[in-house]
Amino acid sequence: MSIADNIKRLKTQTVPKKVSLIAVSKTKSVEDIQEAYDAGQRLFGENQVQEMVEKHEKLPKDIQWHQIGHLQTNKVKYLAPFITMIQSVDSLKLLQEIDKHALKNNRVIDCLLQIYIADEDTKFGLGFDEAIELLRSEEFARLKNVRIRGLMGIATNTDKEKQLKDEFHELKVFFDGVKVSFFRKEDSFNVISMGMSSDYEIAIEQGSTMIRVGSTIFGERVIKHWKNN
Repeated sequence: MSIADNIKRLKTQTVPKKVSLIAVSKTKSVEDIQEAYDAGQRLFGENQVQEMVEKHEKLPKDIQWHQIGHLQTNKVKYLAPFITMIQSVDSLKLLQEIDKHALKNNRVIDCLLQIYIADEDTKFGLGFDEAIELLRSEEFARLKNVRIRGLMGIATNTDKEKQLKDEFHELKVFFDGVKVSFFRKEDSFNVISMGMSSDYEIAIEQGSTMIRVGSTIFGERVIKHWKNN
């Protein structure tokens, strides 16, 4: 199936349930992304800052770019002028840096707190207690140019359906608690980004409002530099 066909099929699953679809375009060529764009896709997710910046310069300007990979503080300045959402906020220090560069660009940047839910040491993210501590802090209260839109989580890389359900359910329950405790009056706190190509159906079932899908749209990922595709 073509990229366009894959997007059309995914939209039939996501649109009726009001789930946003992020096309994960890391390592994919500008031509592949343009094909997805021509099929109506506007939300794209990238891991590497330099790759995203270069693609942003070459592609239509109404694309909404999401940073979904671990973000180093020294790279924030490159994204701040155009990024739609940073999904991978895993520290107060990073949030403060985003706030600083958002102010310089006269913007408010939407962010998700990345929560650690996987049974793996290789994943980034805040623990539940760390996220609560961050949201309660005086330092967070002083930030005026970031807006926390919700939470993001990456489940364990496993085919055990029960484990995936439990991890996604845990994030949804935590989201509900954070919403009531910190964002009760803010309608904009409405994003639970969870679910990828291998597990997005389970994630949607457990309450995801945004999925990040790469290989299901673009085909299996080939590890080579996107410029050489």
